[in-house]
Amino acid sequence: MKNFIPVLINTALANITTSYLWFALTFWVYLETRSVLATGLIGGTYMLLVAISSLFFGTLVDQHRKKVVMVASGLFTLVTYLIAALVFVLTPAGALLDWTGPFLWIFASIVLIGSVVENMRNIALSTTVTLLVPKEKYANANGLVGTVQGLGFLVTSVFSGLSIGFLGMGWTLAIALVVTLLATIHLVFFVKIPEEEIAHDPDLANKRIDIKGSIAAIKLVPGLFGLLIFSTFNNFIGGIYMALMDPYGLTLFSVQIWGIVLGVTSTGFIIGGIIIAKRGLGKKPLRTLLLANIVMATIGILFGIREFWLLYAIGIFLYMLLIPIIEATEQTIIQTVVPLKRQGRVFGFAQSFEAAASPITAILIGPIAQFWVIPFMNSADGKAQLGWLLGSGDARGIALLFVIGGLIMLVAAALAFKTRSYKVLSQFYSKT
Repeated sequence: MKNFIPVLINTALANITTSYLWFALTFWVYLETRSVLATGLIGGTYMLLVAISSLFFGTLVDQHRKKVVMVASGLFTLVTYLIAALVFVLTPAGALLDWTGPFLWIFASIVLIGSVVENMRNIALSTTVTLLVPKEKYANANGLVGTVQGLGFLVTSVFSGLSIGFLGMGWTLAIALVVTLLATIHLVFFVKIPEEEIAHDPDLANKRIDIKGSIAAIKLVPGLFGLLIFSTFNNFIGGIYMALMDPYGLTLFSVQIWGIVLGVTSTGFIIGGIIIAKRGLGKKPLRTLLLANIVMATIGILFGIREFWLLYAIGIFLYMLLIPIIEATEQTIIQTVVPLKRQGRVFGFAQSFEAAASPITAILIGPIAQFWVIPFMNSADGKAQLGWLLGSGDARGIALLFVIGGLIMLVAAALAFKTRSYKVLSQFYSKT
């Protein structure tokens, strides 16, 4: 763990910075445009870029030393944030804030590209667990990753809201630039990742994207494709929450208070990570994953059922508590059953495959919510048919989509226990 902890801390600092700017961008766009469609498109575009790029990132991680990959990622993110700052300064405010024009989308896209490339560090970090941590401690290390991510979420949630509320987007971008620079300097000069040689796979030579090799590595593990398909389906449903959680929260709170609420509730993320770091995942991590998804689906059904801020806040806390448990389970399974020389591509493929679902939902759900569901719930017919369940208010259409998404996730998780993939992957893991 001696070498892993500094890598984790540095990656956390980089993640905090990109999350801070990402949250701030979402808050800023919604407050300036009041468009659920705009925030849905931004969220969907981010996940789409993650899906497109992760296969390439995974191949790079397998081909190069992990520290080289992380440094290159940090430098690229720094340059893109600098370009975004120039666009922000040079574009007239009226043109920049017109979401029907090009300049807002150019600015947002540059920020998103920088944030997506920083995500390559997370793929590299997953492989450093295998590289630096004893096998029996994989789950504990992944729990620490979840704890640090939760701490970062807490910090960014609070400060993104306060930053947009009191400083504005310009100063927020400047802060992100400075911290990205400091994180890159710290990585280059103060972080060591002992890696005497790269665990080369002969089939990987001179390939930029090794889809065939990724699929072959996954096929070697019985049931692993089933796990990825289940996670992909859940991400498809999770896109509903990704696109609509902030707009719903900003109907209940001011941007400053909403940032604080997200910060306080993200302690659930930290607590979930601590639980895994201390107790591990047990002998049947796949069972743990499905049970956690069932509980998460139930929360998704209930936390917006009334326009009551405390119910929503408690639901978010419990939802976030489960996220590191679910993520640590998938990470631990892959680290245990896939050889190190193929892990970058498997993690990249898994991220690409799973992330591809969320942008589809997020992009679709914005116009669906804006033009059909929200107007329906505000109509007399909508209130008469579903008012007994969801109450009345401006956010009732969003609440209806939460309920639908949660019900679908609940059924999927329950049925997964009966699949062949669940049985054979559980058996393979226990024998590895």
